[in-house]
Amino acid sequence: MRSGVGLCVLGLLCLHSSVFGQEAAEVPPGVLIFCDDPSVEKAVNSAVTKFNEKLTTGNKLALFQILTASKSENGADSVYSLQFTSRRSDCPAGSSKPWTDCDYLAVNRKPISCNATVHMTETETDTRQVDCVLDDYVVPERAPCLGCPQEIPDNSEDLRGPLTASIHKYNSISDHTHLFAFNNVHHATRQVVAGFRYKLKFDMRRTNCAKAEHKDLNHLCVPDEENVEFANCNSTVDIAPWRLEPPQTQIECQPGELPTVFTRRRPPGWSPLRNLFYEVPSNASTKPNPRANPTKAAKEAGKEESSEEDTTAAKPSVSPDASVDSVSDTPFHCPSKPWKPFNPVSVAGTDAPEQVTKDATTQAAEPTPAGSFADADLLG
Repeated sequence: MRSGVGLCVLGLLCLHSSVFGQEAAEVPPGVLIFCDDPSVEKAVNSAVTKFNEKLTTGNKLALFQILTASKSENGADSVYSLQFTSRRSDCPAGSSKPWTDCDYLAVNRKPISCNATVHMTETETDTRQVDCVLDDYVVPERAPCLGCPQEIPDNSEDLRGPLTASIHKYNSISDHTHLFAFNNVHHATRQVVAGFRYKLKFDMRRTNCAKAEHKDLNHLCVPDEENVEFANCNSTVDIAPWRLEPPQTQIECQPGELPTVFTRRRPPGWSPLRNLFYEVPSNASTKPNPRANPTKAAKEAGKEESSEEDTTAAKPSVSPDASVDSVSDTPFHCPSKPWKPFNPVSVAGTDAPEQVTKDATTQAAEPTPAGSFADADLLG
């Protein structure tokens, strides 16, 4: 009796395994497809968008290259299994701007590896799974401290009021004969108290406006090029705009310019008090004058054009991780071409000195017309 029951159970198990094994065998495995196929690009777009929705800090990711793509069928769905790389973009996390409208951050780091599974029908695209390796980009963060000073960028427009109040305070209490104007911000914080408390570290420069003739800074006050003087200050400014009261400013200053060590670079020509400065015209790029020497001008123009053609032919604008030839020759066009050209910021002290040396050698080797002055004459 027991042996009969055991045989019956064993038979049921064999039948169960054979049925489910047959069903599993009926699901076709994924088939490799072209990385530049429009459906693959649509699936990757959905995966990157889905991942960016999960980011709360830092910057959004933007597609760099599609490495592999396979497709299988699951009922009415087409299942895409994707491997691709991405890079940090200039769009902050949480912004409404789609990643396709962003540019890469010019930071020379390795691409971020990602993989995703996307289900697609004729009308819908659903990213079921997407993961990107962000270990190299994780920055330790602390919980926000309510009421603690928060560092703010030195190019923030919020600094206009505190800086104006600080400089006005200095000019009103100093015993200098001339007014001083803003030069550079070196550090700035903002704290929520009974209003906003700004703590600033900045320096100023002497202008041509004498206090005997001008009570405060105006558009006529420009840096004095003949008598160059600086003053650096630490100021604390309390502002409560809703009280309709003037800012409360405490400032301590001493002569001299602060060291020009910046952790962030301001946009060229930016200043919270830029309306108090005169505009310096930018130096126009020098071009050969055909009227002065037609032969030399034509020669320089031809040389410049030839140099540009040789540069583009020898160094195509592609990622260091994959060349154009490898992209076009590999099966299924994988990895794909970069979504956008990536131009990282060159690090000082690496390629730049070599290029300068080559340029100097080339210029020194070029013949110069008789009686003209060349850069090689300075080497003596």
